[in-house]
Amino acid sequence: MFDSPRIQEKKRGNGGGSVNKENRENRVVRENRRTKYTKKVLRDSLIELMKERSILRITIKDICGRADISRSTFYAHYNDQFDLLKQIEEETTVYCEDMLKEYDKKRSKAETVQMIEKILRYIASNSNSVQMLLSENGDITFQERFIRRFIHQQHVMNYFNDKVEDSDEVKEYYSVFVIHGAIAAIQHWLKNNMNISIYDLTKLLIGIM
Repeated sequence: MFDSPRIQEKKRGNGGGSVNKENRENRVVRENRRTKYTKKVLRDSLIELMKERSILRITIKDICGRADISRSTFYAHYNDQFDLLKQIEEETTVYCEDMLKEYDKKRSKAETVQMIEKILRYIASNSNSVQMLLSENGDITFQERFIRRFIHQQHVMNYFNDKVEDSDEVKEYYSVFVIHGAIAAIQHWLKNNMNISIYDLTKLLIGIM
């Protein structure tokens, strides 16, 4: 039995709708991939330039030239070179904060070691960007803001509550001392091409804690 012309037309219409939806979805996927690639190239270009000179001496023209991307494409994603740097900084900070929050209720030494090793693995896999963020060529206020955000993290406070029998004010001094020392050790590690293992650096950091 044959379908009427109206039914046949309706079937064709439904099929066309499915094809159009699939095409739209494929286009979105391609655009997302293109955006992700563009942001990565711009990010990598800024990091490479920061190996050569301060962020204060890097222009949008420099970044676009290194990335081989137009200025209009750059402005589609970032306001300026400082906005790009801030997003790189925020990505690193948020990862570390999330890791600390994951261990908020955990206080054993083994769990603290595990947390530090995870953070160091992240730093190792993003060594170029983290080294530049912590260098004199980056935003000189980043380290200060980074430290300030971590001093009162719950896991840090839990750790010192268990180790230090003193006032909260004194515990804060311990926290500042340890975080500054840890950052200095990580900076040295990165500058020396990570010449000791994550395991050995973790032991060192646990030692100063």
